[in-house]
Amino acid sequence: MNANWQEFLELSGARIENGKVQDFGDIASELSAVRNATIISPLPHLGIIECAGDDAKIFLHNQLSSDVNHLASDAAQHAAWCTAKGRMLATFLLYRKESAYRLILSADLLATIQKRFQMFVLRSKVTIADLCSNHELIGLSGPQAEAILQNAGLPAPAKLLDTAGFTDGTVIRLDPTRFAIDVSSAAASVLWKKLAENSRPVGTPAWQWLDIQAEIPLITAATSEEFVPQMINFDKIGGISFHKGCYPGQEIVARTQYLGKVKRHLRHIKAAGTISAGMIILSPQSPEHPCGMVVNAAPAPDGGFVALAVIQESFVEARNLTLATPEASAVSVEPLISEV
Repeated sequence: MNANWQEFLELSGARIENGKVQDFGDIASELSAVRNATIISPLPHLGIIECAGDDAKIFLHNQLSSDVNHLASDAAQHAAWCTAKGRMLATFLLYRKESAYRLILSADLLATIQKRFQMFVLRSKVTIADLCSNHELIGLSGPQAEAILQNAGLPAPAKLLDTAGFTDGTVIRLDPTRFAIDVSSAAASVLWKKLAENSRPVGTPAWQWLDIQAEIPLITAATSEEFVPQMINFDKIGGISFHKGCYPGQEIVARTQYLGKVKRHLRHIKAAGTISAGMIILSPQSPEHPCGMVVNAAPAPDGGFVALAVIQESFVEARNLTLATPEASAVSVEPLISEV
């Protein structure tokens, strides 16, 4: 997070801990508002890598799980970078900015992924840059989000995962009422003031709750190399192409798809205690072997925590799952909304 941006947010009432905007003074009220109100949130838990140069497209197409060659100039798509064993190193929201490609990912993986990308550049005409020192990400969500963008002089992309550029950045439509804005740090505070005139500032946890409701998984440092893409339903949100050429882990990912051998799938979970990414889920039927792992989590408006978790199918119906923590909080499992 840019130092000037952090100072501006703190002066605007943000409580920041470990680089994360916890709240703007009342987390309970903010979580309640996020259900139906129009909210604005800083997104410092995410970072941006830019891949530029004559070979940027083919470089990313050969590395990522989705089809970069056919990514339109006004579109975004989900993508993953996998190991040779098909395990996900990171997840991205990939979009184009003129001739360059930008990848939004978990901020705690940015340095590692940038360094690893650089190892594969070799003689390719590609530059890999961390944009976190001069770009900020802002989230806007709610029934008035589109009108607020337009009143601030920003474009509102028409369709899901459409993008639209403006002088200082890019707007991405994430779903019918939710947008992510990539804006230069120099322009971020002015833009925030315009957008916040008719929206409520909320902390990052409130935005993460929206991600969980939208069933969008995010690989972080705590879960890197833990899952193959189908375990977190990445194939169902367009994050995998089964028609493109080879990429790291492609053979494993394709075999998993066509043989249908995935025995762990994404589920919603709830617990009264704190849930965080990477937490293990246990069953008394198999106490020595974890039956699940949390992907991403957030506090819930009605108390406790909710999360997306990968759980072994044979344990999904169990009523006695717990988190592997000293408190051993009980976990309730629910199907994904998209699968009901």
